[in-house]
Formats: sequence, C-alpha cells, structure tokens
Amino acid sequence: MTGDPAVSTPERVWSRYVAIGDSFTEGMVDPDPDVPDRFVGWADRLARALQGRARAAGRPFGYANLAVRGRKLDDIVGPQLETALAMSPDLVSLVGGGNDLLRPTVDIDALAARLETAVIAIRATGADVLLATPTDTAEAGIFKPLRGRHAIHTANLFTIAGRHGAAVVNLWGLTSIQDWRMWGEDRIHLSSEGHERVTSAALVALGLPPLDPSYAVKLPPAPQGARADELRDHAHWLKVHAAPWVERRLRGTSSGDVIAAKRPTLAPLTDESTP
Repeated sequence: MTGDPAVSTPERVWSRYVAIGDSFTEGMVDPDPDVPDRFVGWADRLARALQGRARAAGRPFGYANLAVRGRKLDDIVGPQLETALAMSPDLVSLVGGGNDLLRPTVDIDALAARLETAVIAIRATGADVLLATPTDTAEAGIFKPLRGRHAIHTANLFTIAGRHGAAVVNLWGLTSIQDWRMWGEDRIHLSSEGHERVTSAALVALGLPPLDPSYAVKLPPAPQGARADELRDHAHWLKVHAAPWVERRLRGTSSGDVIAAKRPTLAPLTDESTP
C-alpha cells in the first residue's frame, strides 16, 4: 500500500485497529462532548467509520488508542508499539516524529530508520500500516522554519511506505487544512473540522470513500480582520499557549508526562460515544 489512495485490496474490512502516536493521534484539540478533558480526533473518527464497515460485514470490531501528547518517537515505536502488537491488530496507524522535529537538533535519517524498523515489525505480523506525513508549513508563521525538516520527513515516509506496502495520509498535499480556521486556538493542533478532514484523507489512503467528498476543497477566503483584533489574538496566544510551551521545553517536561492513553484496551466504540 503506497500513495493516496494506497491499498492493493480495495474495500478491505479491518476488525482490530490500534492507533499509536502523540497529540495528533490523541486528538487534541477536538473536545469529546461526553467526557471532560478528553479529545476525539481523526483516529477515533476513523475507528468509527471502520467499525461501521465491520458491522455491515457481520464482523466484530475493536479499537485502542495509545497515543499521548508530547511523546517522542522513542516512546511511540517502543512501549506504545509493544503494547499495540500484543493486541494482535490487523491495522496500526503509526504517526510520530513531530515532537522530535521540533527540537533544536534532530537526526532526520535516524528518525526514518526507527520508523522503518517499526513498520517492518508491524508488517511481519500481517497487519496493515497507516502512516501520515507532516503538513506543509510554508504559510505557518513561526513554524515556517520547520518546512525543510517536514519535507525531508515526508519524502522518507513515502519511501518507507513504498518499500513495505504501507498506506500514507498525505497531509503535506492536503492544502485544505493549511487554512488557520482548520486549527485550534493553540495554533498547533487541528480543530474539530480539521480532524474531520484528516479522517476523510485517512479513509481515502486506505482505499475507502471519504466521509465528505469535499474534504480537500479549501474554505472560501476569510474576511480580513481588524488589525487591533489580530494583535489582541496574537498577544493572547503568546501568553496562554506559546509561553507555557517554551517553559516546558526549558524544563525538559511535557504536557503528556502525567497523561495516560485514553483508550488503552482493544474494545468497540459504544453507540453513544463520539464521534
């Protein structure tokens, strides 16, 4: 499985899906309306769609989400992956390395090597693998300097996928989520609509129909905000989101240090749960 869409057997039905990763896969900042301080996100939405397909085929379905905000790749392809493989999944989404790429120095080739080793381990069990590229930060303000790293990481991910038959959610090419309205207040994590669009992109990568065929269509241009409002919003972001993030980096801590996985065991989504 490579590319977008990218499966050799279209319309496949999966029964045991495990998601591993960091805040992107945990679902920040897409709030769960039923559970305080918990997020939904694209992986939960994807699991909901896959569960519907499994039920329609008369098959059971289980889903676990082991992703935790702030985690670096060593944790994701280490303890998270070990736990995931113990669940005998038939599909694993593996998205990691974003927090490593934010560090002042990073060995991008070493990141790729660790990811490839993880993909090989998953594929050896017979399970399918779903990867996701970073987004293109060309128009992302203070995150623009990351563009070169993101581009190399994206190329490495497509190379790994091509070698081992993995599917790739091509977020680099999904220009519809480059609009700031697709991102949450912290300007780092996707909004609910952003997660919804990524879910459609993930389904397409797996060879399935998207939730919304217009997921890749850009929003109409936003009206130009008043300069005073823009400055006030930026000041709020610096105080509430940017400053704490910098402080944590200086202390060597993470917002996920005391957070556990939100769905640590393989189980079906209940009919009442979101999405």
